[in-house]
Amino acid sequence: MNEKFLKPYNHLEVEDKIYSDWIESGYFNPDNLPKRHEEPYTIVLPPPNVTGTLHMGHAAMLAIEDILIRYKRMKGFKTLWLPGTDHAAIATQSKVEKELVKAEGTNRHDLGREVFLKKVNDFATTSHDTIVTQVKKMGASIDWSREAFTLDEKRNLAVRTAFKEMYDLGLIYRGNRIVNWDPKGQTTISDDEIVYEEQKTKFYYFKYGPFTIGTARPETKFGDKYVVMHPDDERYVKYKHGDTFELEWINGHITATVIKDESIDMTFGTGVMTITPYHSTVDFEIAERHKLSGEQIIDKVGKLLPVAGEFSGMKIAEARPKIVEKLKAKGLLEKEEDYTHNIATAERTGGIVEPQVMLQWFIAVNKKFKKNGKEQTLKEMMLEVVESKKITIIPDRFEKTYIHWINNLRDWCISRQIWYGHRIPVWYKSEEIYVGIEEPRGEGWKQDEDTLDTWFSSGLWTFSTLGWPEKTTDLKTFHPTDLLETGYDILFFWVARMILMTGCLLDTIPFKTVYLHGLVRDGKGKKMSKSLGNIIDPLDMIEKYGADATRLSLIIGNGPGNDLKLSEDKVRGYKHFANKLWNITRFVLTTVESEVLDENTVSDKELDDLLKDVTSDMENYRLYLAGEKLYHYAWHRFADEILEESKRVLKEGTVEEIKSRKQFLLYTLSKILIALHPFIPYVTEEIWKDMPIKDKKMLMIEEWPV
Repeated sequence: MNEKFLKPYNHLEVEDKIYSDWIESGYFNPDNLPKRHEEPYTIVLPPPNVTGTLHMGHAAMLAIEDILIRYKRMKGFKTLWLPGTDHAAIATQSKVEKELVKAEGTNRHDLGREVFLKKVNDFATTSHDTIVTQVKKMGASIDWSREAFTLDEKRNLAVRTAFKEMYDLGLIYRGNRIVNWDPKGQTTISDDEIVYEEQKTKFYYFKYGPFTIGTARPETKFGDKYVVMHPDDERYVKYKHGDTFELEWINGHITATVIKDESIDMTFGTGVMTITPYHSTVDFEIAERHKLSGEQIIDKVGKLLPVAGEFSGMKIAEARPKIVEKLKAKGLLEKEEDYTHNIATAERTGGIVEPQVMLQWFIAVNKKFKKNGKEQTLKEMMLEVVESKKITIIPDRFEKTYIHWINNLRDWCISRQIWYGHRIPVWYKSEEIYVGIEEPRGEGWKQDEDTLDTWFSSGLWTFSTLGWPEKTTDLKTFHPTDLLETGYDILFFWVARMILMTGCLLDTIPFKTVYLHGLVRDGKGKKMSKSLGNIIDPLDMIEKYGADATRLSLIIGNGPGNDLKLSEDKVRGYKHFANKLWNITRFVLTTVESEVLDENTVSDKELDDLLKDVTSDMENYRLYLAGEKLYHYAWHRFADEILEESKRVLKEGTVEEIKSRKQFLLYTLSKILIALHPFIPYVTEEIWKDMPIKDKKMLMIEEWPV
């Protein structure tokens, strides 16, 4: 027996060396796997943002995906786990801008586009290197030779090609539509970049001609000239669609028109509302349906425009009480109430989001397009692949969530008014417009200043990472990918967009299965945050207790789609398991002496049944059950019972019984190590080096027990 087992297991002496051995073997690359690995199995790593370091949610993601990749590799699949990072345009630019202000007292406009982008790229490179180191610390068996970045040259070609193809299909257009505008960051933002904050304010009821309307935002009401009600509301049956009436309003006499629309909630307030099409998504959609006009009331920096008369140029907070006071003086304020509601703020700047109608670039989701002889809308395609089970979502309760979101899908605003990101491949000259993969020839062309939404490039992730738009061997071999594993919180923002982009551009699905994990919370179930001081850093846990213990703590008790409670005590507890396995091995290797395993002489129905059970769990993504069963068998059945019973046999048994028992112990330990390897790869690989087995290979490519 190797003397190393005489000392306690020390993960600090093992893990970095083992990872280097894995890298050197080349087996993370599917092209280097033994011949039995023929059928491909692919996972693309959800690319971490280059804005910082990995958190426990990332660690859970890495643990789940690595378990599945290692399992499939041992099952004989040609496994590719493809890594990369996301430039995360708004988040990264915002972080660098804040650091510039703090360190130098300058902003991007002081530096200019070229100099500023160099600073952002330098930051992204440093952050990327930190993230890669952390991913490796988790033991992730990723093919680093295929690493991608959403903003590298190959992905930029994919983005420009995708934009051009979708534009030619009539699916990308430029138009005036309602968007989320961040007055502080001076850019449009996506729904997932909005944080809702609870705020106490006032809710006002105003007399609007013969009606009473309610609003928390009187500052938007200067342009309101339509009053909307449900066509079935019996309270307003005498008013017909299109009727007009005169009334006194904020800045004088106006004419208003009655609009009947089924979207109105008859049970909310008085069942009547006026609409502000330029500053409300709901109001904009009503105006679109009925072809109603509207006008901008609030400008891009959050000040009232000349339509507000005497309030023009005022900030909202200043103008609101003055507007209410004026309406009260006119006898138009009926009552006011305390009101608590969620206001939309921009995640990166903290600015209050103001819906605005703006000229932007959009993807049309309800427009029919024809490709490969099939005519459909993007929305129809996105629904069909899930409803027909071409794509399976785990857990299946999220299918309803997905379908609800897609049924309510609006055209996707893809332009951003920032500098960091993929610049929109559109050029203008006088009245001409050119959309292309390459720059137009000739002088006088000016490229669109805007960049594309980060989700546009990450929406291409499963195939841009495999070489598209070139028809590469990788694309042919590994796409569609087998599994997308990610958090349930980005089911719509990322998963749905990948389905959209892949269906449109490749006429296929991006992945066959979506596995959704939940949030990692603290031991009391609270969300981890700096302000609460309850963050558990995965790197700290790996340093203290090892990657194996950290991984196991993130898997056992963690079913798909459910949030996980995690405490340092839980991680510490699984370090004891690595030590236990080490001690079990010391006993077995000391006991068997010079014996070499001969599997043909051993059988064990109990163990076979366990492994059959575990295999079924692995195939059906019940990783938490598989890990728990192996943990309990190794500790409580094998260590507590079988080894204790073996001591008697080894002491009192016949020569044949003793030899048989030694073979049995070697056999059982070998199967435990193989089955546990996907879960705790470091300690199992280190033990495997000393297992007395003929023709053994590196544990990561040993065959899964059948």
